[in-house]
Amino acid sequence: MTKGNQIKYSLIVAAFLLLGSGQHHINVDLSDPISRINPCDVANEVFEDGERITYKVYYNWNFVWIAAGEVIFEVKDKGDQYHLSAIGRTFKSYDWFFKVRDYYDSYVHKESMRPSITERNVREGKYTMYDRTRYDHNNAEAVSFKGKTKETADEQLVPLEVCTHDVLSSLYIMRNVEFQSLPEGSNLPMQVYLDRQIFPLDIVYRGVVEKRVKGHGKCSTLFFEPEVVIGNIFKDKDGMKVWVSNDNNRIPLLIESPVSVGSIKAVIKDYKGLKYPISLGK
Repeated sequence: MTKGNQIKYSLIVAAFLLLGSGQHHINVDLSDPISRINPCDVANEVFEDGERITYKVYYNWNFVWIAAGEVIFEVKDKGDQYHLSAIGRTFKSYDWFFKVRDYYDSYVHKESMRPSITERNVREGKYTMYDRTRYDHNNAEAVSFKGKTKETADEQLVPLEVCTHDVLSSLYIMRNVEFQSLPEGSNLPMQVYLDRQIFPLDIVYRGVVEKRVKGHGKCSTLFFEPEVVIGNIFKDKDGMKVWVSNDNNRIPLLIESPVSVGSIKAVIKDYKGLKYPISLGK
């Protein structure tokens, strides 16, 4: 797997949870025909301690969908911070083809939802990577300890953009935007830290649609298309599609994205500890 695909896969895995929306905590200029939302200093009112959501991941190869693995997201309350975690892993029956064991941990300040520490421990096929990053937002810099393993990690100072988030914090922030009150085409621009680089990422809202979700029937959803900047890492601007529950929880129900060979989709499998009641399907 190339570096570009590793980064794209990481964003896909993390996006399996929270490209949703929630309450009124982000300033929006509704005078613009297409609103651009400010993601800085967001307070949370849509998730709480103990939330756990599991997705089943499918891989399409030669027009056949194969159940490849699962992704589990959890929230833990740590006083003045939230501990956000995501674990992505292939099933043992799929490991012979391409084994994945990805562990993401992010500690975010409750007041701003900006990360204080990010830790990633990745194994994707023969590729391994460890990265523990500590953020100093006041001085717009981060210190990364990164290597193939924790034992071989070296230190590097990384400059940050204004309002930089990591993959997980950016996803949970999206839950606190009330997209359904905005015009279609509104977008949330993010500066996402990953692998000692900052990636611009726009989440574009496409409106409310009905979508059939495996195991849940037809669901009312908010439809999103994340867009990235074309360059060395991303060869195409879009391709990922996300359908989010149209309720107060705003959790993704279905995510689809092409990869270098075939395509991937994630379907919600199980959930518990949600802050609000959820009603899926008809």
